[in-house]
Amino acid sequence: MANVSVIGAQWGDEGKGKIVDWLSARAEVVVRFQGGHNAGHTLVIDGEVYKLSLLPSGIVREGKMSVIGSGVVIDPDAFASEVERLQGQGVSITPRNLAIAENACLILPLHGELDRLREEAAGAGKIGTTGRGIGPAYEDKVGRRAIRVSDLRHLGELESRIERLLTHHNALRQGFGADPLEAGALKDMLARAAEKLLPFATPVWRLLEDARKSGKRILFEGAQGVLLDVDHGTYPYVTSSNTVAGQAATGTGMGKAGAAYGLGIVKAYTTRVGSGPFPTELTDEIGQRLGERGHEFGTVTGRQRRCGWFDAALVRQSLLTAGIDGVALTKLDVLDGMKELKVCTGYEVDGETYDYLPAGMLEQERARPFYETLAGWEGSTAGARSWAQLPAEAVKYVRRIEELLDRPVVLVSTSPEREDVILMRDPFEG
Repeated sequence: MANVSVIGAQWGDEGKGKIVDWLSARAEVVVRFQGGHNAGHTLVIDGEVYKLSLLPSGIVREGKMSVIGSGVVIDPDAFASEVERLQGQGVSITPRNLAIAENACLILPLHGELDRLREEAAGAGKIGTTGRGIGPAYEDKVGRRAIRVSDLRHLGELESRIERLLTHHNALRQGFGADPLEAGALKDMLARAAEKLLPFATPVWRLLEDARKSGKRILFEGAQGVLLDVDHGTYPYVTSSNTVAGQAATGTGMGKAGAAYGLGIVKAYTTRVGSGPFPTELTDEIGQRLGERGHEFGTVTGRQRRCGWFDAALVRQSLLTAGIDGVALTKLDVLDGMKELKVCTGYEVDGETYDYLPAGMLEQERARPFYETLAGWEGSTAGARSWAQLPAEAVKYVRRIEELLDRPVVLVSTSPEREDVILMRDPFEG
């Protein structure tokens, strides 16, 4: 049996939560390995809607171990709020089914404040962050100023660390005209964070190694998408972490995570939240229809997503850079009833032809798509659980996507409901 890494292969919002939830029935351990509470997963289970931002999707299934790895940045207040909300929906969350990496770094209120100060000051240069402090928290991690979960065990010995952190942030705040922060208030906040996080804190790397040795199947759950990867995405309109499959090893401490089967989640069309290039974006009635039928609003921000045709050139590039072996295609039912569909196969940029999206920001903004037109279908794919239930044109659409991506489509999701999935090949079988 193989372990599996689930990676968003577009700009996030591909439906990873539903796929991870479906796959978690076949796994014993589900692990988040990067990002923070800027992620958003919506699960629909027997008509009940669960919205997750920080907790792994496996938390809603009984008998599964959920893990937040060291590559995740954790906002203690957001964590506590999400736990309380899910417990109110009847989900059990205890140290018996949730573990937090003791070497994970914290998101503090000062990080969110800095995030928002920067975006407000940027004017037209905004990059569209969620304002939740993700980027500043990762900056402090790399700058070796961060407070980690394990530090909360020794609050009385953090004076020098807090002083170093505030020296940096107060200098930035002064530049934005914001009031300086006091050490006492930060210490009080960390004391509250200790109560929320320490009961779950553990050496996650050892927990995962024990799980691997005992033959348990591990599902690694990525947040955002490859096109938001800080190295391989549409920089600078990206997130502040690596979102590719290789980050599963770095963000958990389980080196063998890099050998997991890479499953790329791909929406049957394309969406993006916030600023940045989007070659296949539709601002006409077709884009409006995709948004309405797909309920394209961000789980975290509530912002309306931009919609466009499927971009095979861009997804093919994502699959290569992310280490993806197979594809799960989601929201196929949103395309029901459309007479014709278009798929991008490449770009023209300043008179030159590309079969990939160049890295330069200016080139990305000027990229114009080449389209291939495919027939749509009149029948419904909603709720289908076998190939035989799909219209012939829908099958042809999926097969053509396979050809263009040079990767097999191993799963097709046909509605938000947990069991509405067509399985061609079990990723856990490798």
